[in-house]
Amino acid sequence: MKRVLAIILGGGAGTRLYPLTKLRAKPAVPLAGKYRLIDIPVSNCINSEIVKIYVLTQFNSASLNRHLARTYNFSGFQEGFVEVLAAQQTADNPKWFQGTADAVRQYLWLFREWDVDEYLILSGDHLYRMDYSKFVQRHRDTNADITLSVVPVDAKKAPELGLMKIDEKGRVVDFSEKPKGDALQQMQVDTTLLGLTPDKAKDNPFIASMGIYVFKKSVLENLLKHHDSATDFGKEIIPASAQDHNLQAYLFDGYWEDIGTIEAFFDANLALTKQPCPPFSFYDETAPIYTRGRYLPPTKMLNCNITESMIGEGCILKECRIHHSVIGVRSRIEAGCTVEDALVMGSDFYESLPERAANVDSGEVPVGIGAGTTIRRAIIDKNARIGKNVTIINKERIEEANREEFGFYIRSGIVVVIKNVSIPDGTVI
Repeated sequence: MKRVLAIILGGGAGTRLYPLTKLRAKPAVPLAGKYRLIDIPVSNCINSEIVKIYVLTQFNSASLNRHLARTYNFSGFQEGFVEVLAAQQTADNPKWFQGTADAVRQYLWLFREWDVDEYLILSGDHLYRMDYSKFVQRHRDTNADITLSVVPVDAKKAPELGLMKIDEKGRVVDFSEKPKGDALQQMQVDTTLLGLTPDKAKDNPFIASMGIYVFKKSVLENLLKHHDSATDFGKEIIPASAQDHNLQAYLFDGYWEDIGTIEAFFDANLALTKQPCPPFSFYDETAPIYTRGRYLPPTKMLNCNITESMIGEGCILKECRIHHSVIGVRSRIEAGCTVEDALVMGSDFYESLPERAANVDSGEVPVGIGAGTTIRRAIIDKNARIGKNVTIINKERIEEANREEFGFYIRSGIVVVIKNVSIPDGTVI
């Protein structure tokens, strides 16, 4: 795998995950109480012995830079690295990144300097565990120009994804982006060709692109050069190359979730609390998910009732009830609180007791969740200050709302409290 260069696409402005992307790049969004989205593809690369990794990003990349610099320091005796490449305007490229393919095109001059055989193109907003070495080996064994990682899907999920058809040798011969009706039925394939059992193939008669690709080095460079106006891999570059290139499909038959929307992100986080077998587990010692070591103290809990939840390190919880929730690092939850079906991202810092007392005396709300507060079906972003006796339950069952002036949004019925905001005592949302 030393001959592979990984390129992780950090995405655009992250509008589907807004307001979680208001102050950070999409790959820097916190996950599972202590990780960040970028830790998933980077950890998969490291576990697959691919250690030359670039991350392309365009918006709010300061916290992403800081996280990667503090987390992934390889030994000076090997050429491994994880490096952020931010969009920049130059004489040759006066525009910002126009899409996934354009982002790679603008940095081809740098990628060419590496003596590698393949480029591994990854997405920064998916939750899955994958051994990329098997993916790359399949690419080499079939002498493919491009190999796409695909997942089998049922008729319910298929209309929302980019689908493809394959021939009896596993070669990709047709594409369709989010097909409906008759067009959807025409995209059915025999997924036993990719190794599924007959029963599973019957339930999942479609294959969808994961947005993960392996390119031969020369093939990618030529495609980006000859299709110089194409800006997107999935919609333009890949379909345009199907006729005169050997495109192969690689079946990934494990858990994979696109968490690029607020609802999908929320559901994927809460699914982690499931016992005994969550759909995705961070407890795999053979393929760990890495993140920044914070050296925080153990969590303290005083007379708490906690069920079906995950609690990050360094928290202080007092006489509260927490159910089916994920509580992030350094969270502080005071007495009499009820937190249900919620994602609390925690804090970047501690407030000392004198600081908290001074805040109260001056009329400010301390960091954390104040006494007597109730939170249901909500995301509380980092460093939020939730006052006493606050109710965050989406009382009016609103599906979509922008209330930035009051410190929150509602997306798919989920209340999202913005990072660093203060919610006054007694507020009802």
